This record gives sequence, structure tokens and C-alpha cells, in this order.
Amino acid sequence: MRVVIALGGNALLKRGEPMTADVQRRNIRIAADAIAPIAAEHQIVITHGNGPQVGLLALQGAAYKPDEAYPLDVLGAETEGMIGYMLEQELGNRLPFEQPLATLLTMVEVEGSDPAFQNPTKFVGPVYEAEEAAKIHQEKGWVFKQDGNKWRRVVPSPIPRRIFEIRPIRWLLDQGTIVICAGGGGIPTMYDRDNERVLGGVEAVIDKDLCSALLARELTADLLIMATDAEAVFTDWGAAEQKAIFKTNPEKLGAYSFPAGSMGPKVEAACHFARQTGQTAAIGALQDIGAILKGERGTIISPSFPDITWHERNMASIGS
Repeated sequence: MRVVIALGGNALLKRGEPMTADVQRRNIRIAADAIAPIAAEHQIVITHGNGPQVGLLALQGAAYKPDEAYPLDVLGAETEGMIGYMLEQELGNRLPFEQPLATLLTMVEVEGSDPAFQNPTKFVGPVYEAEEAAKIHQEKGWVFKQDGNKWRRVVPSPIPRRIFEIRPIRWLLDQGTIVICAGGGGIPTMYDRDNERVLGGVEAVIDKDLCSALLARELTADLLIMATDAEAVFTDWGAAEQKAIFKTNPEKLGAYSFPAGSMGPKVEAACHFARQTGQTAAIGALQDIGAILKGERGTIISPSFPDITWHERNMASIGS
């Protein structure tokens, strides 16, 4: 099978963890432990989140010489290289030496007319208390929105329209390469309004889940796995009556509402992929990737499922 695995930002850097190289390396080792065993049997493409990393680089740049700080598209390219490097190294430590791996900087086209530029919604960077967020807003002009009981910076999140490197990605897969690409939703780029031959970067962050779904669709993937820090998609999350969805179709799942800052984009992207391609999407915990591939864990979304089924026990007790 051709499998696209989207590693969520919370899977690589859990909420509240320090944004150090050691912490990220530790989480990437968990990802490598989960992915390596299935690489021998399947074609693997890996995407990943980069919101916390981009936010940290933006803060570091602004703290040094604000007028010399790099724009978000350049920071996105930097984080694609950084995270891809660690993923390649940790996977390479677990796979046969002859297994080729490649990280590909991936430009993704967006449109200037996208309404997202008028309403920034994409979270980047660390979380802040309300008072600290207000202070940074005054100093730097950044826009903040509430994320749980904290505040985070938000930037425009336009819809991904085209993945420019799709042909080399296909070629690498045909050569048996594990490809790491489209990190953080890809590098946002746009053609000049006055010259359609001039491509440039955009101060925005593309939703990684929507980009992963677009990538999986254009690669004719058999399965799209969205790995996060949640074991499944839950209804009534955090309440006593919360329930973990096991198997369902896009229409049934789409009837529920999920938070826009966390599970909502993953559900939307998974439903979109399953609906458009007739293939399967799944959402679940990073360490459960192998079991998700077998259809045993997580939430599995496919047009072939007639209804919705639930995990019989609380997910926290499954496997214990």
C-alpha cells in the first residue's frame, strides 16, 4: 500500500513541553519506532507539523533584530529541513542501511484572493497567558486568539491549491524511497498578480492536514493516517460521557462538531480525502500507527462503512 502519514505538531512536541532539540528528538524517536516496522511492507510518505518550531524561530528573529527577521515562508523551509533531518536520521537508525530516505522542501501554491488573508486563524508558536499575549500584541502587532485556556499567535491559513514538487515525490516513491515532504503544510507560495511567471513566498501558514490530504489524493494513496496525541476522535471530549469513534463514513463523522484549533481540521481533511477518493483515512495516536494500519486502533473513516461504531471501552484502558 501507499501510505501517507501526517505527524501532527502535538505528536512531535506535546503541549507544554519545552521546545528544545532534545525534547523534539525524543518524540521523533517515538515516531520512528512506530513507522520503521511498516516501512518494509508499504510505500511511506511522511508529513509533519511545524507550528511551534516556526513560532519559536519567529520569536528568536524578532528578539535579535526585528527588521532582519525572516518571513514565515522562509521559516517554514527552515523547519522542513530541521524536522526532516531528525526524522531521516532516526528512521535510518532503525532501518536497513540500503533503505533510501529523502527530505524534500515542498512549495505549495495558494491564491491571493483567499479570504484567509483577511481573517488569520492558524496557530503558530508557544502558548501564552492573556497578559503576556496582550503585551506582545502591543510590541509586535501579532494577532492572538484563545487556544484552550491559553493564547497563541494566529496567521493566515489559505487553502493549498497545488504541490509543486509532486512529480519528484512520485519519482522517489517509485525508487523505493521513504519521502518526508510538505512539512507544516508546505512552504506557502503565490504567483505575482502582475506576472504569472514570478513565484514568491507568502507570509502565511498552510493547514498541514489539508495539505496532507491534497498530497495523499495527488499521490493516489491507499491510506492517509493522521497521527496526533489523541488515541481516537472523541465525541463530548473531556466530559464523563465522552466516547471514542472506531469506524465510520465521512457523512456520519461530518455530522459532529470538533474544535477548530485541534481535532476539527483533522476530521475535515480526513473526510475530504475519503469522500473524494473512496479510500480510507484514519486518526489516532502516534505510537499506534502499526495498529491503525491494521484497522485495530484509532478512528477509521471510509465510504464503505455503512454506519458509525464505537470503541467498546475507554481508549485509555485499551491494551492495558
